[in-house]
Amino acid sequence: MEGKRLYCIRGATCADNDKDSIRAAVRILFDGICDGNEFSGSDIVSVQFTMTRDLDTLNAATALRTCGTRLDVSGVPLFCAQEPEIRGMLPRVIRIMVTVYMKEGCGVRNVYVNGAEVLRPDWAACAHDGKDGLHRPVSDAGGTLSGVPEAR
Repeated sequence: MEGKRLYCIRGATCADNDKDSIRAAVRILFDGICDGNEFSGSDIVSVQFTMTRDLDTLNAATALRTCGTRLDVSGVPLFCAQEPEIRGMLPRVIRIMVTVYMKEGCGVRNVYVNGAEVLRPDWAACAHDGKDGLHRPVSDAGGTLSGVPEAR
């Protein structure tokens, strides 16, 4: 992978505890990560999810396989685990970590949407420029998630 290095892209979303809501939330989250970062399906090493205990109608990995995302993930290793129970934690949260090869020095766009912005307000509308380890507002890094519908 000449000129590429391994990155982890993080994100989170909230969903209602029904299959359609979880599927829609995962699709919007994953497509937002794909739209905000430059990689192809063959660059993805793995996708890991965690879900809070109150989401128990559909596994997020299954949701990703069946929701019709923009990239083919049929050959990508997917994993889902239950989020550790922490007193006062935000309910109904799906977190994602995409391990992917991207161009060396590229900006990384972490995606927090649909109520999960409160988990990382510093990243909710920011991108990592890949140069100095700092996250920049999206307006400085180029691109936004405007127009991406919320999962309901």
